[in-house]
Amino acid sequence: MSESGKIIEITEKYGARNYHPLPVVIAKAQGVWVEDPEGRRYMDMLSCYSALNQGHRHPRIIQALKEQADRVTLTSRAFHNDRLGRFFELLCQLTGKKKVLPMNSGAEAVETAVKAARRWAYAVKGVSPDEAEIIVCSNNFHP
Repeated sequence: MSESGKIIEITEKYGARNYHPLPVVIAKAQGVWVEDPEGRRYMDMLSCYSALNQGHRHPRIIQALKEQADRVTLTSRAFHNDRLGRFFELLCQLTGKKKVLPMNSGAEAVETAVKAARRWAYAVKGVSPDEAEIIVCSNNFHP
């Protein structure tokens, strides 16, 4: 059995399923290219659902990650940190928005967007309390 086959077998044996992944094992990557344990190269057309639009292992991003890891790994939003305010400022300038609210995941972002839409419906649109409805796609990834 190939190394990829062994990896897939052990993953399926011990991992709970939430996706039905392609039968490809990614062992390393650079730019738009990914490679399996057998050395076959594939062009990554998924970009990790847009989280990798800059490609894999971009040198400037790797350097920034290393520099940050040498300083502090993570801070909760229960604290201020020395980089977040400047990031907010740059993001607001780039987008033309007055405020930003970072999220940890797409699911968290969608949930917050739904809450914001409901709040807008009550405050701006004049929807009666507890009467706002959100229409979503059935059986979709995000509710």
